[in-house]
Amino acid sequence: MRVVAATRALLSRRERIHPGLDMIGYSDPPVMQARETSMMSDTRTPPDNTLANRVAIVTGASRGIGRAVALALARAGVHVAVNYHTNEVAARDVCRQIEATGARAIAIRADVGNEGDVSDLVRRTSNVLGPVAILVNNAGISRKVPLDQLGLQDWNDLLRTNLTSAFLMTQAVLPPMRQARWGRIINMSSIAAQTGGVIGPHYAASKAGMLGLTHSYAQLLSHDGITVNAIAPALVESDMIAHNPAISPDMIPIGRFGTADEVADLTVATIRNGYVTGQTINLNGGWYMS
Repeated sequence: MRVVAATRALLSRRERIHPGLDMIGYSDPPVMQARETSMMSDTRTPPDNTLANRVAIVTGASRGIGRAVALALARAGVHVAVNYHTNEVAARDVCRQIEATGARAIAIRADVGNEGDVSDLVRRTSNVLGPVAILVNNAGISRKVPLDQLGLQDWNDLLRTNLTSAFLMTQAVLPPMRQARWGRIINMSSIAAQTGGVIGPHYAASKAGMLGLTHSYAQLLSHDGITVNAIAPALVESDMIAHNPAISPDMIPIGRFGTADEVADLTVATIRNGYVTGQTINLNGGWYMS
């Protein structure tokens, strides 16, 4: 009885407001329809996340994780600028492997902690390959210095290479990304940003600073079609690990070191996803869980 009474009351109210309308033929008044249409038109369609024929710069790409990322991007159809600082032979070898996939590549020497070198790197990449759409800030050093010997020069050198470079590179690629309303920026951080690590405070601070850059840029660029994320690997097979007897796979819950290819796969997957931004993605075999 209550349901019947409520239904009659609703019908009566609608008849008073909109004479001649019944439950079957009832439609929202024009003002409400206009509001709903406006809301629908404001809904943004998912962006085109196809990577083929886009252009990337990978810093520190002549070896290790940077090399693996450059090759993984090439397999996805991305044209890659392979940045290096000292090892031209290795960088050109990476370019040859990229070109074997059908993608285009260029090796460019640049000290990415130097503003002039950064400008030249982005300019040459744009001239040869096209506007930069993807940036992977991977260049970095990890000099271990006894704590009582750690000085200001050690601090400045490491932050310049690891953190200042990410800032300079990001600022330099923003114009083409904003113009295209599409961009992907990956900052290669480290578990040291969250745990302190084993190298020292200078290294931990540089990698933690990259997380701050990631959060701020992600927030400021979210309306420009640009995503910014950080990847924080730990204990990935490298020369540093190979020559450090204090580091062993027993430290890691899954019982082995990570590989550069695993970091590269995660990097490309993150770049493909236009809905992930401002995140720190940990990759450490369960050593640190968040």
